[in-house]
Amino acid sequence: MTPDRLNLLFITIDQLRADVVAGALHGIVPTPALDRLAAEGTSFDAAFTAAVPCGPARASLMTGLHAFNHRSVRNGAPLGRQHASLGTELRRLGREPLLFGYGDIGPDPGAHHPADPDMATYELPAPGFREVVNLRFEAPMDWIAHLRRKGYHLPGPQPDRWYDLHRSVGGGITDPALYRAEDSDTAFLTDRLLEALDARRDGVWTAHATYIRPHPPFVAPAPWNRLADPRMVPGPVTAAATHPFRDAWFSEPAARGLWMGFDGNVAALSAQQVAALRAVYLGLVAEVDHHLGRVLDWLDATGLADRTLVIVMADHGEMLGDQGYWGKDTVFAAAHRVPMILRGPGVMSGHRVAGPICTTAVAPTILSALGGAVPVAMDGPPLQPLLAGSSVAPDAFALTEIDLAHPRIGTRFQRFLGLSEHCANAATLREARWTLVHFNGGLPPLLFDRQTDPDETRDLAAEPGADAEIARLRARMLDHRMTRADRRLTGWSIGA
Repeated sequence: MTPDRLNLLFITIDQLRADVVAGALHGIVPTPALDRLAAEGTSFDAAFTAAVPCGPARASLMTGLHAFNHRSVRNGAPLGRQHASLGTELRRLGREPLLFGYGDIGPDPGAHHPADPDMATYELPAPGFREVVNLRFEAPMDWIAHLRRKGYHLPGPQPDRWYDLHRSVGGGITDPALYRAEDSDTAFLTDRLLEALDARRDGVWTAHATYIRPHPPFVAPAPWNRLADPRMVPGPVTAAATHPFRDAWFSEPAARGLWMGFDGNVAALSAQQVAALRAVYLGLVAEVDHHLGRVLDWLDATGLADRTLVIVMADHGEMLGDQGYWGKDTVFAAAHRVPMILRGPGVMSGHRVAGPICTTAVAPTILSALGGAVPVAMDGPPLQPLLAGSSVAPDAFALTEIDLAHPRIGTRFQRFLGLSEHCANAATLREARWTLVHFNGGLPPLLFDRQTDPDETRDLAAEPGADAEIARLRARMLDHRMTRADRRLTGWSIGA
């Protein structure tokens, strides 16, 4: 198969935990499509997002850059137009990258007048992508139109946002959504994806589909809302360790969007509520898997499976109550580790890569597979040697960054810890064994041994001998930042 004849189907599933695909939460609900992909492709068992939350994670996916280079460090932080992206580079290959869903990319103010409507949203497509289906989380206009055509009485915007679409009928966590399963956002996106690809089946196409589920608010249509029995779902992992980050995280209400009507006081959640939330989350996973299966079946039925590179992954994970945390705005593995499976020409079947790898490698891998040149600035290496069966180099590592500030309204981390906008951030380096979390602003580090503590619950930073390990890992993190600092122009030598 020549690269110019290879289709690309790149699917991101928002907030999908890695252990749902392979781990402690796998097998509680059926996931035949994900299981099939794992059997037919290459899985990365220790893939870690380059950044959290959604916007920074997707900026790294699209640019192949660490957050310290692209600087779209929080939802709403613009992505500079100077950066090459997957979309712009695919267009250099004569391809039209199609987006089904949302991009979570903030526009560059230097390229837009302040009155430009694009400046009112951070959910734009990445540069170079054509938005085929508008299914932005805060204003899913195409889905709203579909629901209206089907006769649903919809709540009004609150304000200008349609969060009440995700309010359950009855108000309970496990009560069903107001829409039927065949009209859910997941079903709707899949229907439109298959329609568009079927119209293009005789040519070569390049598609990125982004499913919002199982992202909260946790509400699912029947029968997915009660597919998992809360009594059968394993409980969250616990941790007794204290740290200023934990104190700050719980200093104010957080995760208000867990379900519509929740006040954000996660510390007051009952065991029954936690179990119900985890069960609905798994139901949403099963729903996405069901529709992913429809897409795989379509590839088989049209004879396109053998010439389509399929990538299925998450942008980041979800704490889901582990150590008391919810969401992805943390420094722990449950929020950072992502499932990642590739299948297609040049990809070994049934292969598992131990890792670790960083999601900055995704864009370079796609460009290499499709015959493109990887821009020198991109931080991640193409993964083709691993897809062909090689093992991860023993010195591999992954870097994940998180910004804990807001330039206008501040955050609980800034208020509780007394940190300025530019000091409220952290970076996590993960090797095969060790995890180091380095905090800016003078906070003590966290050190975890993932061989004995894969959930990163026991901080070893104060243990005898830890200082040397922390110093080594900090030096490695600094070396990497110095090596990979913006490389767009450093290869030039003007006048020589």
